Amino acid sequence: MNGKNTMEFEKEEALEPMSPSAQYLKTSVLSLTIIVVLEIETPIDDSVAIPMLKDVFLPINHRFSSIMVTKKSGAKKWKRVEVNIKDHVKVPVFPSGMSTDYYDECFNEYLSKAAMDPLPSNRPLWEVHIVKYPTKLAAGNVIFKLHHSLGDGYSLMGALLSCLQRLDNPSMPLTFPSRQSSSRPKHNSQGYFSRVPEFFSGMFNTAYNFGTNILKSSLIEDDKSPIRSGHDGVEHGPFLVTTTAFSIEQIKKIKNKLQMTINDVITGVIIYGTRLYMQRENKDSSEENCTALVLLNTRAIGGYKSVSEMIKPNAEMPWGNRFAFLHVPFPKLTDSELDKPLKFVDKAHQMIKRQRNSASVYLIGQLLEAIRKIRGPEATSQYVYGTLKNSSLALSNMTGPVEKMALANHPIKGLYFSVVGVPQSLQVTMLSYVENMRIIISVEKGFIDPNKFKSCIENAFEAIYKAALE
Repeated sequence: MNGKNTMEFEKEEALEPMSPSAQYLKTSVLSLTIIVVLEIETPIDDSVAIPMLKDVFLPINHRFSSIMVTKKSGAKKWKRVEVNIKDHVKVPVFPSGMSTDYYDECFNEYLSKAAMDPLPSNRPLWEVHIVKYPTKLAAGNVIFKLHHSLGDGYSLMGALLSCLQRLDNPSMPLTFPSRQSSSRPKHNSQGYFSRVPEFFSGMFNTAYNFGTNILKSSLIEDDKSPIRSGHDGVEHGPFLVTTTAFSIEQIKKIKNKLQMTINDVITGVIIYGTRLYMQRENKDSSEENCTALVLLNTRAIGGYKSVSEMIKPNAEMPWGNRFAFLHVPFPKLTDSELDKPLKFVDKAHQMIKRQRNSASVYLIGQLLEAIRKIRGPEATSQYVYGTLKNSSLALSNMTGPVEKMALANHPIKGLYFSVVGVPQSLQVTMLSYVENMRIIISVEKGFIDPNKFKSCIENAFEAIYKAALE
């Protein structure tokens, strides 16, 4: 092998293929970034950041040491590079000696700006921001900013947890809530015959949902409403983030009353609270067509796997982006349901159940892969962009540990995440941690009032909880 061929071989060896979904999550059409905020209980010593990132974070996965390159053929690859960690760590400076209210405002503005600034393409697609000023909720905050092409929420949460330890016993692994499903009636002795109606119902739901998803991703868009401005380029504009939290024990009481999953309950709360906000802003908006785009991880998760297990060949829970979405129409909010919120939540649950009782999620995944193979990542990205833009609300959730965590011996009081670059005016994410479910509300600045919206979500939960106890 001559010298020229050896160089070409080494260049080719340095490039690693990207997963199909990673290729269309960073294009000229769509670029999504995941923001994770760790709220620290004690003042932050940022001197530990560089060693931790070098010794713990970078070795987790080679993607954290790679940049994205496009070959002449149009194929996108990961290319390993030398990482200067100091380029990836930002420590903002605010005026000293100010009130927590002042630092709250500074932090919110900084979070919005830091999240919206594009990640430089000439270095690996992640950053860490250490904000050392006290806010109402924490003594300091650490922001992890990671491009979605590096992995989905499951992969990146697994990576993040590799940098954290249990506060009570660092040598013990973190544990996660068991996945509890709603009770299902057992099939009777008629065997297969009893399942015939369910089979045909599933076929009908699959055909209907798949067709509806295609139309809503291309031709049909939701009405403009108090939660959907329909502005072009909304994904590039400033946004505001606010959060609230509910007791998981209280959510379980509602779950047991309604015979649903925890996810079904909290999704019903979000949709009910959203309708309350719409009605508060415009009484006629209860008739407007709205769709929640529920993002699903397609892994059968029973808890996070270690990163070493995720990156093994043929891993049961592989690293990467493995997600799909369901279009869930908002039920109309009638006057009677204002006094009977459980009726509305059950109505929303039936709509979600109809979507789940189909193979449309699988077919959508196959459709995206077919578009990518035939027309390329840009066309696939355009389809995903249209799916997001034509709906009113994106909903996604993650499961966090039941034990309190620490980052380099700094106790973590709370954490939350959001996805940036979504062409929507409203996005709600959910993350459980210890005994609470955190609700994160990200809104288009100047269009949706985040505090009013949060108040409506809290009122919805209180009404549903009170009704469940009666």
